Amino acid sequence: MSKRLQVLLPPADMHRLKRLAQVKGVTVATWVREAIRKASLDQPEDGADRKLAALRAAVRHSFPTADIGRMLSEIERGRSRGAAS
Repeated sequence: MSKRLQVLLPPADMHRLKRLAQVKGVTVATWVREAIRKASLDQPEDGADRKLAALRAAVRHSFPTADIGRMLSEIERGRSRGAAS
Protein backbone atom coordinates (compact mmCIF):
# COMPACT_ATOMS: atom_id res chain seq x y z
CA MET A 1 0.00 0.00 0.00
CA SER A 2 1.38 3.40 -0.94
CA LYS A 3 1.98 6.10 1.66
CA ARG A 4 1.81 9.83 1.14
CA LEU A 5 4.84 12.01 1.86
CA GLN A 6 4.57 15.77 2.07
CA VAL A 7 7.72 17.79 1.44
CA LEU A 8 7.84 21.57 1.60
CA LEU A 9 10.21 23.17 -0.90
CA PRO A 10 11.24 26.74 -1.56
CA PRO A 11 9.74 28.08 -4.79
CA ALA A 12 13.08 28.01 -6.63
CA ASP A 13 13.57 24.30 -5.84
CA MET A 14 10.03 23.47 -6.91
CA HIS A 15 10.50 25.36 -10.17
CA ARG A 16 13.69 23.41 -10.84
CA LEU A 17 11.94 20.08 -10.13
CA LYS A 18 9.13 20.98 -12.50
CA ARG A 19 11.64 21.78 -15.27
CA LEU A 20 13.59 18.56 -14.66
CA ALA A 21 10.42 16.47 -14.72
CA GLN A 22 9.19 18.23 -17.86
CA VAL A 23 12.48 17.57 -19.65
CA LYS A 24 12.19 13.89 -18.74
CA GLY A 25 8.52 13.82 -19.73
CA VAL A 26 7.23 12.70 -16.36
CA THR A 27 5.26 14.23 -13.51
CA VAL A 28 7.06 15.88 -10.61
CA ALA A 29 5.84 13.07 -8.34
CA THR A 30 7.31 10.42 -10.66
CA TRP A 31 10.58 12.31 -10.95
CA VAL A 32 10.84 12.65 -7.16
CA ARG A 33 10.01 8.95 -6.58
CA GLU A 34 12.72 7.92 -9.06
CA ALA A 35 15.25 10.30 -7.48
CA ILE A 36 14.51 8.98 -3.99
CA ARG A 37 14.73 5.38 -5.19
CA LYS A 38 18.07 6.03 -6.90
CA ALA A 39 19.48 7.90 -3.89
CA SER A 40 18.39 5.17 -1.50
CA LEU A 41 20.09 2.48 -3.60
CA ASP A 42 23.37 4.39 -3.30
CA GLN A 43 23.21 4.21 0.50
CA PRO A 44 24.19 0.95 2.21
CA GLU A 45 21.54 -0.16 4.66
CA ASP A 46 23.99 -2.11 6.78
CA GLY A 47 27.14 -0.05 6.42
CA ALA A 48 28.92 -1.14 9.59
CA ASP A 49 27.93 -4.79 9.23
CA ARG A 50 29.14 -4.92 5.62
CA LYS A 51 32.45 -3.31 6.53
CA LEU A 52 32.99 -5.74 9.39
CA ALA A 53 32.16 -8.70 7.15
CA ALA A 54 34.65 -7.50 4.55
CA LEU A 55 37.30 -7.07 7.24
CA ARG A 56 36.65 -10.54 8.64
CA ALA A 57 36.92 -12.03 5.14
CA ALA A 58 40.19 -10.19 4.52
CA VAL A 59 41.88 -11.39 7.71
CA ARG A 60 41.16 -15.02 6.81
CA HIS A 61 43.79 -14.72 4.06
CA SER A 62 47.48 -15.18 4.59
CA PHE A 63 49.66 -12.88 2.52
CA PRO A 64 53.44 -12.45 2.73
CA THR A 65 54.44 -9.55 4.92
CA ALA A 66 57.36 -8.14 6.86
CA ASP A 67 57.94 -5.39 9.35
CA ILE A 68 57.24 -1.90 8.01
CA GLY A 69 60.90 -0.84 7.81
CA ARG A 70 61.80 -3.83 5.67
CA MET A 71 58.79 -3.37 3.43
CA LEU A 72 59.58 0.32 2.85
CA SER A 73 63.21 -0.44 2.00
CA GLU A 74 62.11 -3.13 -0.48
CA ILE A 75 59.72 -0.66 -2.09
CA GLU A 76 62.49 1.94 -2.40
CA ARG A 77 64.89 -0.65 -3.90
CA GLY A 78 62.23 -1.53 -6.45
CA ARG A 79 61.72 2.14 -7.33
CA SER A 80 65.49 2.65 -7.66
CA ARG A 81 65.77 -0.26 -10.09
CA GLY A 82 62.86 1.10 -12.12
CA ALA A 83 64.47 4.53 -12.39
CA ALA A 84 67.81 3.02 -13.48
CA SER A 85 66.21 1.21 -16.44
